[in-house]
Amino acid sequence: MIRLKDTRYQNTAAFLDSAIRVAEYYGFAPLESIPRAPREAKKNSTTNPKDSDIAFARRDERTLPSAARKCLTVVRPPHGTLLAWRTVPSTSGIPSTSLELHVMGAPSTIAEALLIIVANAIAEEAGITERVLSINNVGAPDSSGRFVRDVGLYLRKHIESISPTLRPRAAEDPLGTLVQLIERGHPAVSRAPQAMEYLTEEERHRFWELLEYLEVFGLPYELSGQILGSRDCWAHSLFDISTVDNETGAPVPIAFGGRYDPLASRFAQTPTSAAMVSVSVESRGKTSLNKRPVVAAPLMYFAYLGMEARRRSLGVLEMLRRASIPVHQGLWYERIGDQMMAARDLATPYILIMGHKEAMEGTVIVREVATNSQEDIPVPELTNYLKRHRIAPWQTAVSA
Repeated sequence: MIRLKDTRYQNTAAFLDSAIRVAEYYGFAPLESIPRAPREAKKNSTTNPKDSDIAFARRDERTLPSAARKCLTVVRPPHGTLLAWRTVPSTSGIPSTSLELHVMGAPSTIAEALLIIVANAIAEEAGITERVLSINNVGAPDSSGRFVRDVGLYLRKHIESISPTLRPRAAEDPLGTLVQLIERGHPAVSRAPQAMEYLTEEERHRFWELLEYLEVFGLPYELSGQILGSRDCWAHSLFDISTVDNETGAPVPIAFGGRYDPLASRFAQTPTSAAMVSVSVESRGKTSLNKRPVVAAPLMYFAYLGMEARRRSLGVLEMLRRASIPVHQGLWYERIGDQMMAARDLATPYILIMGHKEAMEGTVIVREVATNSQEDIPVPELTNYLKRHRIAPWQTAVSA
Protein backbone atom coordinates (compact mmCIF):
# COMPACT_ATOMS: atom_id res chain seq x y z
CA MET A 1 0.00 0.00 0.00
CA ILE A 2 1.30 3.45 -0.94
CA ARG A 3 1.69 5.74 2.04
CA LEU A 4 0.93 9.36 1.26
CA LYS A 5 3.94 10.53 3.27
CA ASP A 6 6.11 8.82 0.61
CA THR A 7 4.40 10.77 -2.19
CA ARG A 8 3.97 14.41 -3.18
CA TYR A 9 0.21 14.32 -2.42
CA GLN A 10 -1.58 15.57 0.68
CA ASN A 11 -4.67 13.38 0.36
CA THR A 12 -5.99 10.25 -1.35
CA ALA A 13 -8.12 12.14 -3.87
CA ALA A 14 -5.09 14.03 -5.23
CA PHE A 15 -3.17 10.77 -5.69
CA LEU A 16 -6.10 9.06 -7.43
CA ASP A 17 -6.69 12.05 -9.71
CA SER A 18 -3.07 11.92 -10.90
CA ALA A 19 -3.09 8.12 -11.24
CA ILE A 20 -6.31 8.15 -13.27
CA ARG A 21 -4.90 10.80 -15.60
CA VAL A 22 -1.97 8.51 -16.35
CA ALA A 23 -4.28 5.54 -16.93
CA GLU A 24 -6.62 7.50 -19.18
CA TYR A 25 -3.70 8.75 -21.25
CA TYR A 26 -3.08 5.12 -22.22
CA GLY A 27 -6.72 4.55 -23.12
CA PHE A 28 -8.30 3.27 -19.89
CA ALA A 29 -11.89 4.43 -19.31
CA PRO A 30 -13.96 4.40 -16.08
CA LEU A 31 -15.72 1.05 -15.88
CA GLU A 32 -18.89 2.67 -14.54
CA SER A 33 -19.18 4.89 -17.62
CA ILE A 34 -19.12 2.02 -20.13
CA PRO A 35 -22.64 0.97 -21.22
CA ARG A 36 -23.78 -2.47 -20.18
CA ALA A 37 -24.29 -5.10 -22.87
CA PRO A 38 -27.82 -6.49 -23.33
CA ARG A 39 -28.47 -9.33 -20.91
CA GLU A 40 -28.47 -12.84 -22.31
CA ALA A 41 -30.92 -15.48 -21.21
CA LYS A 42 -30.10 -16.51 -17.66
CA LYS A 43 -27.99 -19.64 -17.57
CA ASN A 44 -28.67 -22.62 -15.37
CA SER A 45 -27.79 -21.53 -11.84
CA THR A 46 -26.00 -24.86 -11.26
CA THR A 47 -23.38 -23.84 -13.83
CA ASN A 48 -22.84 -20.33 -12.50
CA PRO A 49 -19.61 -20.28 -10.46
CA LYS A 50 -19.70 -18.91 -6.93
CA ASP A 51 -16.99 -16.99 -5.11
CA SER A 52 -17.12 -19.60 -2.34
CA ASP A 53 -15.87 -22.19 -4.85
CA ILE A 54 -12.63 -20.25 -5.39
CA ALA A 55 -9.58 -21.04 -3.27
CA PHE A 56 -8.19 -17.55 -2.68
CA ALA A 57 -4.49 -17.58 -1.86
CA ARG A 58 -4.15 -13.81 -1.22
CA ARG A 59 -6.37 -11.30 0.56
CA ASP A 60 -6.18 -8.87 -2.37
CA GLU A 61 -7.70 -11.47 -4.71
CA ARG A 62 -11.12 -11.24 -3.12
CA THR A 63 -12.22 -8.16 -5.09
CA LEU A 64 -11.21 -9.76 -8.39
CA PRO A 65 -14.41 -11.79 -9.02
CA SER A 66 -16.63 -8.70 -8.80
CA ALA A 67 -14.34 -6.82 -11.20
CA ALA A 68 -14.31 -9.73 -13.64
CA ARG A 69 -18.10 -9.97 -13.59
CA LYS A 70 -18.52 -6.23 -14.19
CA CYS A 71 -15.99 -6.18 -17.04
CA LEU A 72 -17.81 -9.07 -18.69
CA THR A 73 -21.16 -7.27 -18.58
CA VAL A 74 -20.19 -4.08 -20.42
CA VAL A 75 -20.21 -3.37 -24.14
CA ARG A 76 -16.97 -4.32 -25.85
CA PRO A 77 -15.50 -1.87 -28.37
CA PRO A 78 -15.34 -2.95 -32.04
CA HIS A 79 -11.83 -4.37 -31.64
CA GLY A 80 -13.00 -6.52 -28.73
CA THR A 81 -10.40 -5.25 -26.24
CA LEU A 82 -11.59 -3.39 -23.15
CA LEU A 83 -9.37 -1.09 -21.09
CA ALA A 84 -11.12 0.01 -17.91
CA TRP A 85 -10.36 1.40 -14.46
CA ARG A 86 -12.29 1.40 -11.22
CA THR A 87 -11.62 2.34 -7.60
CA VAL A 88 -12.35 -0.13 -4.79
CA PRO A 89 -12.37 0.61 -1.04
CA SER A 90 -10.35 -1.76 1.13
CA THR A 91 -12.11 -4.66 2.86
CA SER A 92 -9.08 -5.63 4.97
CA GLY A 93 -9.80 -3.24 7.84
CA ILE A 94 -6.94 -0.90 6.90
CA PRO A 95 -8.36 2.36 5.46
CA SER A 96 -7.17 2.31 1.85
CA THR A 97 -8.38 2.51 -1.73
CA SER A 98 -7.26 0.48 -4.73
CA LEU A 99 -7.17 1.71 -8.30
CA GLU A 100 -7.72 -1.32 -10.54
CA LEU A 101 -6.81 -1.32 -14.22
CA HIS A 102 -8.19 -4.11 -16.41
CA VAL A 103 -7.36 -5.19 -19.96
CA MET A 104 -9.83 -7.73 -21.34
CA GLY A 105 -9.77 -9.37 -24.76
CA ALA A 106 -5.99 -9.06 -25.36
CA PRO A 107 -4.39 -12.51 -25.28
CA SER A 108 -0.84 -11.32 -26.03
CA THR A 109 1.70 -10.23 -23.42
CA ILE A 110 1.32 -6.59 -24.50
CA ALA A 111 -1.55 -6.49 -21.98
CA GLU A 112 0.72 -7.24 -19.01
CA ALA A 113 3.49 -5.00 -20.36
CA LEU A 114 1.07 -2.08 -20.69
CA LEU A 115 -0.28 -2.59 -17.16
CA ILE A 116 3.21 -2.76 -15.65
CA ILE A 117 4.36 0.38 -17.43
CA VAL A 118 1.22 2.33 -16.47
CA ALA A 119 1.50 1.24 -12.81
CA ASN A 120 5.18 2.20 -12.82
CA ALA A 121 4.33 5.61 -14.32
CA ILE A 122 1.67 6.15 -11.63
CA ALA A 123 4.20 5.46 -8.89
CA GLU A 124 6.81 7.66 -10.58
CA GLU A 125 4.32 10.55 -10.93
CA ALA A 126 3.58 10.20 -7.22
CA GLY A 127 7.24 10.80 -6.43
CA ILE A 128 8.14 7.25 -5.39
CA THR A 129 11.70 7.06 -6.67
CA GLU A 130 12.72 3.65 -5.34
CA ARG A 131 10.67 0.98 -7.09
CA VAL A 132 11.31 -2.74 -7.46
CA LEU A 133 9.41 -4.77 -10.08
CA SER A 134 9.27 -8.51 -9.29
CA ILE A 135 7.84 -10.98 -11.81
CA ASN A 136 6.92 -14.65 -11.72
CA ASN A 137 5.28 -16.99 -14.22
CA VAL A 138 3.07 -19.90 -13.20
CA GLY A 139 2.30 -21.04 -16.74
CA ALA A 140 -0.96 -22.46 -18.09
CA PRO A 141 -3.20 -24.74 -15.97
CA ASP A 142 -1.27 -27.93 -16.82
CA SER A 143 2.07 -26.44 -15.76
CA SER A 144 0.66 -24.80 -12.64
CA GLY A 145 -1.07 -28.10 -11.78
CA ARG A 146 2.26 -29.94 -11.73
CA PHE A 147 3.76 -27.13 -9.68
CA VAL A 148 0.95 -27.19 -7.09
CA ARG A 149 1.17 -30.99 -6.82
CA ASP A 150 4.88 -30.79 -5.96
CA VAL A 151 4.24 -27.92 -3.53
CA GLY A 152 1.81 -30.22 -1.73
CA LEU A 153 4.43 -32.99 -1.52
CA TYR A 154 7.01 -30.51 -0.28
CA LEU A 155 4.73 -29.17 2.45
CA ARG A 156 3.94 -32.70 3.57
CA LYS A 157 7.65 -33.33 4.11
CA HIS A 158 7.95 -30.15 6.20
CA ILE A 159 4.59 -30.36 7.97
CA GLU A 160 6.17 -30.44 11.45
CA SER A 161 7.77 -27.01 10.87
CA ILE A 162 4.45 -25.45 9.85
CA SER A 163 2.22 -23.71 12.38
CA PRO A 164 -0.57 -26.03 13.65
CA THR A 165 -3.13 -23.47 12.50
CA LEU A 166 -1.87 -23.78 8.91
CA ARG A 167 -1.46 -27.56 8.74
CA PRO A 168 -5.08 -28.35 7.79
CA ARG A 169 -4.88 -25.88 4.92
CA ALA A 170 -1.65 -27.45 3.62
CA ALA A 171 -3.55 -30.57 2.55
CA GLU A 172 -6.50 -28.76 0.96
CA ASP A 173 -4.77 -25.66 -0.50
CA PRO A 174 -1.00 -26.13 -0.86
CA LEU A 175 -0.52 -22.94 -2.88
CA GLY A 176 -2.47 -20.79 -0.41
CA THR A 177 -0.42 -22.31 2.39
CA LEU A 178 2.84 -21.51 0.58
CA VAL A 179 1.72 -17.88 0.12
CA GLN A 180 1.04 -17.68 3.86
CA LEU A 181 4.49 -19.10 4.64
CA ILE A 182 6.11 -16.58 2.28
CA GLU A 183 4.30 -13.72 4.03
CA ARG A 184 5.51 -15.01 7.41
CA GLY A 185 9.10 -15.46 6.24
CA HIS A 186 9.15 -19.21 6.95
CA PRO A 187 12.66 -20.70 6.48
CA ALA A 188 11.36 -23.61 4.34
CA VAL A 189 10.17 -21.22 1.64
CA SER A 190 13.61 -20.81 0.07
CA ARG A 191 13.74 -24.53 -0.84
CA ALA A 192 10.16 -24.82 -2.10
CA PRO A 193 9.46 -25.73 -5.77
CA GLN A 194 9.63 -22.79 -8.23
CA ALA A 195 6.77 -22.34 -10.70
CA MET A 196 9.07 -21.19 -13.53
CA GLU A 197 10.81 -24.58 -13.49
CA TYR A 198 7.59 -26.21 -14.72
CA LEU A 199 7.03 -24.03 -17.80
CA THR A 200 6.86 -25.58 -21.27
CA GLU A 201 8.98 -24.23 -24.13
CA GLU A 202 5.96 -22.35 -25.49
CA GLU A 203 5.28 -20.79 -22.07
CA ARG A 204 8.94 -19.82 -21.70
CA HIS A 205 8.85 -18.12 -25.10
CA ARG A 206 5.72 -16.23 -24.09
CA PHE A 207 7.33 -15.15 -20.82
CA TRP A 208 10.47 -13.98 -22.60
CA GLU A 209 8.28 -11.88 -24.90
CA LEU A 210 6.95 -10.00 -21.86
CA LEU A 211 10.45 -9.52 -20.46
CA GLU A 212 11.62 -8.17 -23.84
CA TYR A 213 8.99 -5.42 -23.65
CA LEU A 214 10.38 -4.37 -20.27
CA GLU A 215 14.02 -4.57 -21.35
CA VAL A 216 13.46 -2.51 -24.51
CA PHE A 217 11.48 0.01 -22.43
CA GLY A 218 14.37 0.16 -19.96
CA LEU A 219 12.39 -0.90 -16.88
CA PRO A 220 14.51 -3.00 -14.47
CA TYR A 221 12.93 -6.15 -13.05
CA GLU A 222 13.80 -9.19 -10.98
CA LEU A 223 12.49 -12.74 -11.31
CA SER A 224 10.89 -13.94 -8.09
CA GLY A 225 9.33 -17.32 -7.43
CA GLN A 226 7.57 -15.84 -4.38
CA ILE A 227 5.06 -13.79 -6.40
CA LEU A 228 2.16 -16.24 -6.31
CA GLY A 229 -1.64 -16.32 -6.30
CA SER A 230 -4.59 -18.66 -6.47
CA ARG A 231 -4.55 -21.18 -9.31
CA ASP A 232 -8.30 -20.53 -9.69
CA CYS A 233 -7.54 -16.90 -10.56
CA TRP A 234 -4.21 -16.60 -12.34
CA ALA A 235 -2.24 -18.03 -15.26
CA HIS A 236 1.11 -17.11 -16.82
CA SER A 237 2.54 -13.84 -15.46
CA LEU A 238 2.18 -12.39 -11.97
CA PHE A 239 3.96 -9.23 -10.88
CA ASP A 240 4.48 -7.00 -7.89
CA ILE A 241 5.82 -3.46 -7.59
CA SER A 242 7.22 -2.45 -4.22
CA THR A 243 9.15 0.38 -2.65
CA VAL A 244 11.39 0.47 0.43
CA ASP A 245 10.47 1.66 3.91
CA ASN A 246 13.01 4.39 4.68
CA GLU A 247 12.87 3.64 8.39
CA THR A 248 13.09 -0.16 8.40
CA GLY A 249 14.45 -0.95 4.95
CA ALA A 250 11.65 -3.50 4.50
CA PRO A 251 9.86 -3.80 1.13
CA VAL A 252 6.45 -2.10 0.92
CA PRO A 253 4.14 -3.54 -1.79
CA ILE A 254 2.36 -0.82 -3.77
CA ALA A 255 0.91 -2.72 -6.76
CA PHE A 256 0.06 -6.29 -7.67
CA GLY A 257 -1.31 -7.83 -10.83
CA GLY A 258 -1.13 -10.43 -13.54
CA ARG A 259 -3.13 -12.37 -16.10
CA TYR A 260 -6.40 -13.75 -14.74
CA ASP A 261 -7.64 -15.77 -17.72
CA PRO A 262 -8.83 -18.72 -15.54
CA LEU A 263 -11.15 -16.56 -13.45
CA ALA A 264 -12.49 -14.55 -16.41
CA SER A 265 -13.08 -17.75 -18.40
CA ARG A 266 -14.82 -19.28 -15.39
CA PHE A 267 -17.38 -16.45 -15.25
CA ALA A 268 -17.72 -16.01 -19.03
CA GLN A 269 -18.03 -19.80 -19.42
CA THR A 270 -15.88 -19.49 -22.54
CA PRO A 271 -12.11 -18.94 -23.00
CA THR A 272 -11.47 -15.27 -22.15
CA SER A 273 -8.30 -13.19 -21.94
CA ALA A 274 -7.95 -10.80 -19.00
CA ALA A 275 -5.15 -9.03 -17.13
CA MET A 276 -5.12 -6.45 -14.36
CA VAL A 277 -3.07 -4.45 -11.91
CA SER A 278 -4.21 -2.99 -8.60
CA VAL A 279 -2.45 0.05 -7.11
CA SER A 280 -3.30 0.53 -3.45
CA VAL A 281 -3.05 3.81 -1.51
CA GLU A 282 -3.89 4.67 2.09
CA SER A 283 -7.06 6.65 2.74
CA ARG A 284 -6.29 10.03 4.29
CA GLY A 285 -7.95 13.43 4.04
CA LYS A 286 -10.13 13.95 1.01
CA THR A 287 -10.88 10.63 -0.69
CA SER A 288 -13.72 11.37 -3.13
CA LEU A 289 -12.81 12.47 -6.64
CA ASN A 290 -14.05 15.71 -8.13
CA LYS A 291 -16.04 15.60 -11.35
CA ARG A 292 -13.47 14.85 -14.00
CA PRO A 293 -13.16 17.37 -16.85
CA VAL A 294 -13.89 16.43 -20.44
CA VAL A 295 -10.74 16.86 -22.52
CA ALA A 296 -10.24 17.56 -26.19
CA ALA A 297 -9.53 14.53 -28.36
CA PRO A 298 -5.91 13.85 -29.44
CA LEU A 299 -4.94 14.94 -32.95
CA MET A 300 -2.77 11.87 -33.57
CA TYR A 301 -2.95 8.10 -33.72
CA PHE A 302 0.18 6.03 -33.06
CA ALA A 303 0.44 2.84 -35.16
CA TYR A 304 3.12 0.16 -35.21
CA LEU A 305 4.13 -2.52 -37.74
CA GLY A 306 6.11 -5.56 -36.59
CA MET A 307 7.19 -6.89 -33.20
CA GLU A 308 10.32 -4.76 -32.91
CA ALA A 309 8.24 -1.63 -33.46
CA ARG A 310 5.66 -2.86 -30.95
CA ARG A 311 8.35 -3.31 -28.33
CA ARG A 312 9.74 0.17 -28.90
CA SER A 313 6.30 1.80 -29.07
CA LEU A 314 5.82 1.72 -25.30
CA GLY A 315 8.89 3.89 -24.80
CA VAL A 316 7.73 6.38 -27.43
CA LEU A 317 4.26 6.62 -25.88
CA GLU A 318 5.70 7.21 -22.41
CA MET A 319 7.97 9.91 -23.83
CA LEU A 320 4.92 11.63 -25.35
CA ARG A 321 2.99 11.31 -22.06
CA ARG A 322 5.79 12.94 -20.11
CA ALA A 323 5.80 15.76 -22.67
CA SER A 324 2.01 16.19 -22.17
CA ILE A 325 1.31 15.29 -25.80
CA PRO A 326 -1.95 13.30 -26.15
CA VAL A 327 -2.19 10.48 -28.68
CA HIS A 328 -4.52 7.60 -29.51
CA GLN A 329 -2.99 4.15 -29.82
CA GLY A 330 -4.00 0.51 -30.17
CA LEU A 331 -1.02 -1.64 -29.23
CA TRP A 332 -3.40 -4.53 -28.54
CA TYR A 333 -4.14 -4.81 -32.29
CA GLU A 334 -2.12 -7.49 -34.05
CA ARG A 335 -2.41 -6.04 -37.57
CA ILE A 336 -1.57 -2.64 -39.03
CA GLY A 337 -4.81 -2.70 -41.03
CA ASP A 338 -6.88 -2.76 -37.84
CA GLN A 339 -4.90 0.17 -36.47
CA MET A 340 -5.42 2.22 -39.62
CA MET A 341 -9.14 1.46 -39.49
CA ALA A 342 -9.24 2.67 -35.88
CA ALA A 343 -7.37 5.85 -36.86
CA ARG A 344 -9.90 6.46 -39.63
CA ASP A 345 -12.83 5.93 -37.26
CA LEU A 346 -11.28 8.42 -34.82
CA ALA A 347 -10.71 10.87 -37.69
CA THR A 348 -7.30 11.94 -36.40
CA PRO A 349 -5.63 14.42 -38.81
CA TYR A 350 -2.18 12.91 -38.16
CA ILE A 351 -0.84 9.37 -37.85
CA LEU A 352 2.48 8.45 -36.26
CA ILE A 353 3.85 5.22 -37.74
CA MET A 354 6.71 3.07 -36.52
CA GLY A 355 7.58 0.07 -38.68
CA HIS A 356 10.51 -2.33 -38.39
CA LYS A 357 12.80 -0.03 -40.37
CA GLU A 358 11.89 2.98 -38.22
CA ALA A 359 12.29 0.94 -35.03
CA MET A 360 15.81 -0.09 -36.04
CA GLU A 361 16.73 3.46 -37.10
CA GLY A 362 15.11 5.13 -34.09
CA THR A 363 12.65 7.22 -36.12
CA VAL A 364 8.89 7.75 -36.42
CA ILE A 365 6.91 8.66 -39.55
CA VAL A 366 4.61 11.66 -39.04
CA ARG A 367 1.89 11.52 -41.71
CA GLU A 368 -0.72 14.19 -42.41
CA VAL A 369 -3.90 12.38 -43.43
CA ALA A 370 -5.38 15.18 -45.59
CA THR A 371 -2.35 15.51 -47.88
CA ASN A 372 -0.75 12.09 -47.32
CA SER A 373 2.57 13.93 -46.88
CA GLN A 374 4.98 12.53 -44.31
CA GLU A 375 8.33 13.06 -42.63
CA ASP A 376 10.73 10.74 -40.82
CA ILE A 377 11.52 12.25 -37.42
CA PRO A 378 14.19 10.89 -35.02
CA VAL A 379 12.54 9.73 -31.79
CA PRO A 380 14.55 12.13 -29.54
CA GLU A 381 13.33 15.07 -31.66
CA LEU A 382 9.70 13.93 -31.95
CA THR A 383 8.18 15.93 -29.07
CA ASN A 384 9.85 19.19 -30.15
CA TYR A 385 8.80 18.58 -33.75
CA LEU A 386 5.15 18.01 -32.80
CA LYS A 387 5.03 21.10 -30.60
CA ARG A 388 6.90 23.26 -33.10
CA HIS A 389 4.46 22.34 -35.88
CA ARG A 390 1.49 22.77 -33.50
CA ILE A 391 0.42 19.20 -34.19
CA ALA A 392 0.13 18.34 -30.53
CA PRO A 393 -1.04 21.14 -28.24
CA TRP A 394 -1.80 19.89 -24.74
CA GLN A 395 -5.37 18.80 -24.13
CA THR A 396 -7.51 21.50 -22.56
CA ALA A 397 -10.73 20.88 -20.69
CA VAL A 398 -13.95 21.61 -22.53
CA SER A 399 -17.48 21.90 -21.27
CA ALA A 400 -19.28 18.68 -20.56
